[in-house]
Formats: sequence, C-alpha cells, structure tokens
Amino acid sequence: MRASFFLGIIVSQLFLVKGECLPQVDLGYQIHEALKYNETTDLYTFSNIRYAQPPVGDLRFSAPKPPTGRNHVVQKGNGSIIMCPQGSPGWGSANSDYGHAFINGKLSDYNYTAEHAAQELITKKNAQTVLELPQTEDCLFLDVVVPRAVFERRNSKAKKAPVLVWMHGGGYIFGYKNDVVDATDPAGLINASRSDGSDGFIYVSLNYRLGAFGWLAGPTLEAANGTANAGLHDQHLALQWVQKNIHLFGGDPKKVTLSGLSAGGGSTVHHITAYGGKKGPPPFARAFINSPGYFPIGSNFQAENITQYFLKFLNASTIEQARKLPARALMEANVAHTSSVETNFVYGPAVDGDFVPALPGLSLLSGNFHKNIDLLLSHTRYEGGEYSQPFVQNDDDFKSLLHQLYPSIVDEVANYIIKDLYPGKGAVRTIDFMGDSIFACNTNWFARAFGNQTYNMQFNISPPFHAYDESYIWKGYGRNNFGAPVIESLASSWQGYITNFIKTGNPNGRGLPPFPQQGQNASANILTPEGIITGQDSTAGHRCEWLQKGLFI
Repeated sequence: MRASFFLGIIVSQLFLVKGECLPQVDLGYQIHEALKYNETTDLYTFSNIRYAQPPVGDLRFSAPKPPTGRNHVVQKGNGSIIMCPQGSPGWGSANSDYGHAFINGKLSDYNYTAEHAAQELITKKNAQTVLELPQTEDCLFLDVVVPRAVFERRNSKAKKAPVLVWMHGGGYIFGYKNDVVDATDPAGLINASRSDGSDGFIYVSLNYRLGAFGWLAGPTLEAANGTANAGLHDQHLALQWVQKNIHLFGGDPKKVTLSGLSAGGGSTVHHITAYGGKKGPPPFARAFINSPGYFPIGSNFQAENITQYFLKFLNASTIEQARKLPARALMEANVAHTSSVETNFVYGPAVDGDFVPALPGLSLLSGNFHKNIDLLLSHTRYEGGEYSQPFVQNDDDFKSLLHQLYPSIVDEVANYIIKDLYPGKGAVRTIDFMGDSIFACNTNWFARAFGNQTYNMQFNISPPFHAYDESYIWKGYGRNNFGAPVIESLASSWQGYITNFIKTGNPNGRGLPPFPQQGQNASANILTPEGIITGQDSTAGHRCEWLQKGLFI
C-alpha cells in the first residue's frame, strides 16, 4: 500500500529478442504469442493475456465472466500498460514522515501542522496525476513469465513446473500487475529458484478491479444485481484460468502458490477463508502471505456507507445510474472519494454473507476456512510505521481516532483498547495498533488456526515498515524502492526460503539457516542486520488474540 506508487510508473522495454519466431499458446478463445524472450534471464514473457470479458455495461459492479467465442487474430499483448482505474490515497507523506521520525528518534523535529499542509498539496497533485494514467475499465488481463526450459518441455511427460501467482498491493485502490518498476520483476526470484540446477517456476501476475469498480458492497449494490467484492471474484476467475491453462506453458496446476503483499496478501487471506471453506478445494495448494492488509469492513452499515459516499461523489442516486455513466465520470468520483479520507484507504473486502461470510479472523476462529494448504507467513516489525496518526498524542486523541475508524465502537471497548491493549502516549501506540489491526495480526491468526504448523518470517531491518522488504524478495541487491541498501546475503537467504517453499511447501533447504515451524513458542525467523535469528514473533500475545474477536468493529 505505497503512496510512492505514483512516482514509479516508468516502464522499460529493453530486452533481447531471438531471430526466430516467438512461441504461441492456443487458449481456445484466442492464440497468444510471447511478447519477448530475454536471453540474459532465459525467460519468455506472455503479456496482457485476457482472462475475462470487459467488465463494462451490465458487467460493471458485477462478477466477471470468462472470455467466449474465438478471436482469430493472434494476440501479442503489445507490451503496453494496462491498469484498472486507480484511486489516490488521502494519507501519505505526513504519516510516513512521522513514522520515520519515530524510528530515527527525531520526533521532536516533527512539525505536524507543516507536514499536514504539505500532505494536502501532495494529495491534490496525486489525484490529478492519477487521472492522467493509462487506465481502462477493460483491464482484466494477466502476464505469464516462464523459463524457456520449462516451456520447451510443456508437451513432454516430464514433471511440470511449480507456479507462483502474485497479486499486487495498493490498498485495494491502486496498483497493477506490473507494479512499480523492479519491485516485482520476477527474474531475480526465478533465477534464485534455479540455483539448485532446476528449471525454476512459472510466474503469473494479474490485474483486478480496484476502488469503487471492484470493492463496493451493501444492500444498494445487491438490490441492483451487483456483486459485492467484485475484485475478489476477478482474482478467483484468474486462479481458475491458471488451473485450466497453465499446463499449456509447462506449469503444474497442482503446484500453485498464491501470494501477494499488502492488499495482495489480504486478498490471499480472503481466498483461504472464501465461502467459509465450504465450496470445493481452493485453486491453489500453497500460500505465501506477505504483510496481509485490509481494513475490516464487517457490517452492512459500513459497506452501505461507502457505497453511498461514492454515489454522492458521482452525483448519482442509484447503481443503475452509475452503470450508465461514462467511465471517466466514475474514475473522477473514485479518485475524489479515495483522496478525501486521511485514516484509511476507503475500499477493501467487505463481509457479504457469501464469498466473505465473516471477517477472516472470525472464520479462522470458527474453523471455517480451507485447511489443506501449506503456509509461509511474513510481516515487518512495524507494519504501521507509515500509517500512524500524528495527531494522536493522548488518550482523547486515540479515542477520537478509534471513532473515526470504527463509528460503531462503544466506549467500553474503546477504553479497553486505550487503557489495556495500547497504553501510553505518542507514536508507538498508534503505530502498533494500526500495524496489528490492519496487517500483522493476520499472520498470527493463520498460524494459530493451522495448529502453529506454519512458517513465519519477520523483517526487522531498519526501517522495518510495511513493504520495505519487497526488494529482498524480488531483486535481492542494490537499494530498495525507498533508498535503503539491500543486504544481499540476507536477501539471498530470504529468496532461498521462498523458492524452496514454492517448489516443495517447505522453505528449508541446503545452505540455509534452519527455518522451524511456528510451534507453541510462536517461533519466527527474523531478518536482522546481523543475520537471521530464530525468536518469538512480535505478534505473539494477547493483543492479536483480542483483536481477532472483532469486538471493536
């Protein structure tokens, strides 16, 4: 969920193409040709593969439908950017700078009034920038990156390759399948997976609808035959596409790892708890859940309130009217809505009684989830570092924040959070509360629901904030997207754990420090500047156990 996304949309098309024709795959509804072959990485990239009909007209705000018919023109993807309509977060620089002042011990230098004024200007500028991005409602496409050796033996009886399906983050309001340049370039991780002499894995990344286009819910939407959480349905359809078609690229549909960071991780959470675990096996065998994020929307009141505010920004009174308006009008209303709120990202998965029968924490408590899944869980030490609220300086401020976030919270519950769960003053209490309630505790809930037989990683390299571990996962060298140097030896180990997990469901392997399961002691492998240590996960304890009950929502 990085506001810096808007500064990073730069696409490089530097690649090498062999003289021979690039390979093609017949998907039934179309033939798709690889966009490029990179001789250095030995990877084919199939770009912008359609996995759903355009979600426009009657399909706006509705569940996606797979492509039909037959397109007789060979599709090449063209390498162009395709992104779903974007939102613009209303919080950012002031919150981020406050977190950095905290971690660097310089809170005395922080000027909230000046920072907030600057943030308002940045928010307005970002909102305008977002509307100029190359976005379209017809955005339900995915990419497939496959090692040449894997692709060339796709028709043989040889063992098929494992698959990683990656869902981007962005607070459910921004982001796209190619994400920020280099942040999720799969070449580094695929190369790491080949260090044992194997051919590596197949990487799939996908777009899904964002903001009002993908995450409306509530009675008004349902009365208009809309589908709550359409973005989750987009993701599910893409996963079904993988199950049906990935063998054509040399992949094994029985060895799919679903993964994502932030909103992508939060989405993964909801696919494991989908339908309370009662609708068939999930379309994946493993999940690498990285800093899973979502703001809990647990009631029709919350969901309906969001829908009504969007319609107000759109100057419409019904979903039927919204379906008939031009896309540009909805894009402008979506940006205006998302940029108007300073305490959360507005949109995200909402309890709908169907795909999301309950808040995930409650589904995990009650045993209503898909259970036969291997899990690798990861979070940073201070997930809330850039999502703290600088105006919270005392108990009254904290209570005000709680009522802004959760209008239905009762004083007894608010006072318990303030006095017992997160006592004290200043930055650390809101950093911990925001980090726990939105991100980190999700990993704790999953570990306990799976009998502590999960593998848990904690990133604690300064600044250990949300998403600051991405370059350790993907690139593994240089500097991360926030300018901090990457410790290459640690990145290599982290990549080794991840690729072993993708291949076998177990992160342990030759040349790596032992990686124990969580166990009863809440063990985690912790990445520190001094190396990888095994210690107790910071999410262990009564805070996450209490938050899981959802009493504050």
